Amino acid sequence: MNLDPIENPIARTERILDRLLPAETITPIRLHSAMRYGTLNGGKRIRAQLVYATGFLLGCRPENMDPAAAALELIHAYSLIHDDLPAMDNDALRRGKPTVHIAYDQATAILAGDALQTLAFEVLASADWPDAVKVDVLKRLLSAAGSKGMCGGQQLDMDASGKTLGLDDLQRVHALKTGALIKVAILIPAAIAGADSEATESLAAFAEDLGLAFQIRDDILDVEASTEQLGKSAGKDAAQSKSTYPSVLGLEGAKTLLTQLAERMASRLRRFDDRADRLRELAEFAVNRRN
Repeated sequence: MNLDPIENPIARTERILDRLLPAETITPIRLHSAMRYGTLNGGKRIRAQLVYATGFLLGCRPENMDPAAAALELIHAYSLIHDDLPAMDNDALRRGKPTVHIAYDQATAILAGDALQTLAFEVLASADWPDAVKVDVLKRLLSAAGSKGMCGGQQLDMDASGKTLGLDDLQRVHALKTGALIKVAILIPAAIAGADSEATESLAAFAEDLGLAFQIRDDILDVEASTEQLGKSAGKDAAQSKSTYPSVLGLEGAKTLLTQLAERMASRLRRFDDRADRLRELAEFAVNRRN
């Protein structure tokens, strides 16, 4: 997954985020410390990797993808901080460490999430892109992160707690909650690169399948993996009576659907040459990951 002989996308993303986030020595120190704690705490950087992989496929230089990759990770970090709060998932662990509201406090966690979200859009607004591209990218991320995307999916997920959802309703929840940011991580580089409609349609379909595969694998791991392996509390879906792919389809049925999605993702990328191998590797990772 190297972008060049000396730097991979995860290392690149970490370096950029470290530079963009306010130093812990700057007032308000507690807020800036919480922002850095909630963002620079490991993680797979899937959304940033998708930005760079799609940009590579479409012939874009990594530095032209940097603002989008950083913004996606800042939005993702904010969403996890808020998702872990007692009013939502009430989780005490994230990536093997205390969640932000445990390490700091709930009010600071809320503010840290808010500040990370605004920083994401500040990064995009400052990007060295043509104005038309900048507006397009901003609109795409605003939509993906808002009530018609990630936030809306989170609300539907909370509304469904204790209820039994059918497969179509479950897919709708996760197309918004998980899939919206994954899809926009692929469509933003396509927009920056000026990809044609056929390439964009293939990438959009791949992104939708990838978002679904990522969530199905997440649900399977919640059943099969340990808290130590996941770095967060295992078995929470069943404990909270949440509808998941294993609960709706059975564990084997969920695994079968995941296999079907893997085959479909491969077919979505068939029109592209080996420059799409980085996207293929990320699809394989989503299907087979262990945490």
